Amino acid sequence: MVLQRSCIVDKYLSVLMAFLFVGIPISFVSPTTGEIRDPPFYVLFWVSIGGIVGIFLYDSYKTRNLRKNTRDKRKKPRWD
Repeated sequence: MVLQRSCIVDKYLSVLMAFLFVGIPISFVSPTTGEIRDPPFYVLFWVSIGGIVGIFLYDSYKTRNLRKNTRDKRKKPRWD
C-alpha cells in the first residue's frame, strides 16, 4: 500500500491564499493610519472570502481526480 502525501494546497495557491487572508483585515482597517474604516471595503472582504473558497474547491477537485486516476490504474488488469 502506497501512502499518498497529504497536501492541502500546492505552494502557488498557498501564496495566493496568504494574500487573500491579508486582504480581509485590510478591508476593515486602514493600513496607513491603523484606524478602522468608516465604510469598510465590503467588496475586498467578499472577494477574499470567495477566493479562499474557490481555492479549496479547486484543490478538492484536483485531489479527487488524482485519487480517481490512481484507483483506476490500480484496478486496471495487467496483460503482461
